[in-house]
Amino acid sequence: MKKNKLLRNLFIILVFIFLYLPIIILVLYSFNDSKMNIVFTHFTLRWYKELFQNDNLLNAFTNTMIIAVASTVISTIIGTISAVGLHKYKFPMKNLINGLIYIPIVIPEIVLGISLLSIYTLSKLELGMFTILLSHIAFSIPFVITSVRSTLNSITPQIEEAAYDLGATKFKTFWYVTLPMITPGVVSGATLAFTLSLDDVVISYFTAGPGSNTLPLKIYSMIKTGITPDVNALSTLILLVTILVLSSSAIYQAKKIQKREMI
Repeated sequence: MKKNKLLRNLFIILVFIFLYLPIIILVLYSFNDSKMNIVFTHFTLRWYKELFQNDNLLNAFTNTMIIAVASTVISTIIGTISAVGLHKYKFPMKNLINGLIYIPIVIPEIVLGISLLSIYTLSKLELGMFTILLSHIAFSIPFVITSVRSTLNSITPQIEEAAYDLGATKFKTFWYVTLPMITPGVVSGATLAFTLSLDDVVISYFTAGPGSNTLPLKIYSMIKTGITPDVNALSTLILLVTILVLSSSAIYQAKKIQKREMI
């Protein structure tokens, strides 16, 4: 029994090492004095200084953040409304639509990228920031719908019915009753949409145009010539912000769920 427990713990440790060792190395080499990411020589902060002098890298990061924030806001609004509609109302071909929602989630990104590029070409829509934004909204909406709908399935309809009995309109019931209860799902879907948009390469590669370079595409283009340590510095800063956002989101959702269970 003790042997099985030891093997289990060892396996868990190996999994965590496999997952997080590359991230630790990336953070470590952002402080490496050597320009080559091979041997750690001396501790330095100069790559963080050079990062803010690299206009091309910062412009790519700015484009990425603009697209990620905009696509997250739009896809979260559309996805939340769609999830509520699919959950509450009955209409023709509802089951078919429920099935079609999962297609953008399960199909390879390269297929979705080629499909979107074909649509933009047929529509004679010039490739650029706008087409990347539309693409990110398109593949983010199904994730938001799935997240919000799972939360909707866990709430009791009697609470909404009580609001109707007290004279609340459908809009007020949604805004003051339903939305606060599904907020954890909305936040989870928004976080997932933001993360997917932030690190997308394949779909952005097919739908990007001149002057619409994003950070993942910029880093991808640097692979042939070598990735400079200021990219490690930027990645470390992004990682730090991501950890803070995810931690805040997890704490917020936990409090919401706890509060909902007390009702």
